Amino acid sequence: MKNFNQFNLADIQALVIDMDGVLWRADTPLPGLIEFFDFLQHQAIAFVLATNNASKTPEQFLQKLAKFGVTTVRPEHILTSALATAAYLKQEYKNGAKVYVVGQEGLRQAMHHAGFTVLPDSSQPADVVVAGIDFELTYEKVKHAALLIGDGARFVGTNGDLTFPIEGGRFIPGSGSILALIEAATGVKPTTIGKPERYMFDLAMQQMGSTPARTAALGDRLETDIWGAQRAGLKTIMVLTGVDNEDSISLKGIQPDVIFEDIAELRQYWAAL
Repeated sequence: MKNFNQFNLADIQALVIDMDGVLWRADTPLPGLIEFFDFLQHQAIAFVLATNNASKTPEQFLQKLAKFGVTTVRPEHILTSALATAAYLKQEYKNGAKVYVVGQEGLRQAMHHAGFTVLPDSSQPADVVVAGIDFELTYEKVKHAALLIGDGARFVGTNGDLTFPIEGGRFIPGSGSILALIEAATGVKPTTIGKPERYMFDLAMQQMGSTPARTAALGDRLETDIWGAQRAGLKTIMVLTGVDNEDSISLKGIQPDVIFEDIAELRQYWAAL
C-alpha cells in the first residue's frame, strides 16, 4: 500500500468500483473477490459497480459474478455507461424519442428500457445516434449513423475508451475508436457520458445517497477511473491488477490518493482499521 495524500479509509462509507482489471481480468476472478464483497456487506459500505463496458446488460454482469461465487450483488448495484447514457438522454428527450444504436445488447436494452424507440436503420429521421463498443460493427451500421447525423441527429457516445482489454493483457479497438470513425465521417464530435466524465460518478453517488466527502472510487485505469473520480470530487483508490501501474502515474500525470496491489490487500488493510 502507498498512501500519497494521508487518505483515511475509515472515512469512506461508499465505493464506486470499476470491474474489469479490479474484480476480474476477462473471465478470471482476481484474488480475494468473494472476501471483498463479504467485507463490504458486513461493514455496510454502499457500492456501485460502474463500468464503461456498454456491451453487457446488468443481468449478464450478475451472472458473471455468480459464476465467480459472488451472489450478494443486485441489479441496482450495476451501472454501465449504457445505463448512464440512457439516464442522461431521459433528461434531454421525451419518452418515445427515436434513437439509432451502434452497439451491443447492453446498449440496445438500456435504450428500450428508458422508453426510446430504437430504429433499425436510417430510413426515418432519428433524434439521437448513440454509439458504443460493437463487436459486430459493419460498414452498414456506420453508414446509417453517418446519414442520420448528417440529417441532424445528435451524436452521443457511451464512452471514449480507445481500447478494450482482453485476455492476456492485450487490447482491441474500443468504443472511442468507433466514435472516432463516425466523427471522421461526419465532422461531428460526440457528447460522451461514461468515465472520465463526471456524470457517471454523480449518478452513482445519487443511487447510493452518498456525498463526495464519504465516497471513493476504486479502479485500475488512471485516465478514466481515477481522473474521472477526481473531477467529481471523490477520493481515489488504485489497484495494480489492470491497465496501469506505478510507472504510469508519472507518465500520465494523474495521481491517485492511495495504491494497493489488489482488492485482497485493500480488504486486509481496511479491515485492520
